[in-house]
Amino acid sequence: MARRQVQKIKKAPINSRKKGAVGELEFANMLKLAGIDARRGQQFSGGKDSPDVVTDLTDVHFEVKRKESGNLYEWYEQAKTDGIGKLSIVAHRRNGAQWLAILDMHDLLDLLILREGTLL
Repeated sequence: MARRQVQKIKKAPINSRKKGAVGELEFANMLKLAGIDARRGQQFSGGKDSPDVVTDLTDVHFEVKRKESGNLYEWYEQAKTDGIGKLSIVAHRRNGAQWLAILDMHDLLDLLILREGTLL
């Protein structure tokens, strides 16, 4: 008698573009909850030069990454290249984790000094 082969059902891989789009929307909504006007950028402009998330913040460029792993230095370089002359911030979140911000240490120090009201 011939054995039947049991096929394992594999989950379909998550489309990385779809995951990225969902991440951009999720991040934009988080900014909105903080009182910052924000929307996903590429859905309106459509070009490669469009920011991931458009905000009403002056001279800030967000690069949004919704991935399990990757090279944060490459992400940051992409943010700097795409947002020339702006404060470049990579917003990153893995599954089941909180959002993190990746930015140049000098920019972080400037922000901390401004927060304390003692700009040097």
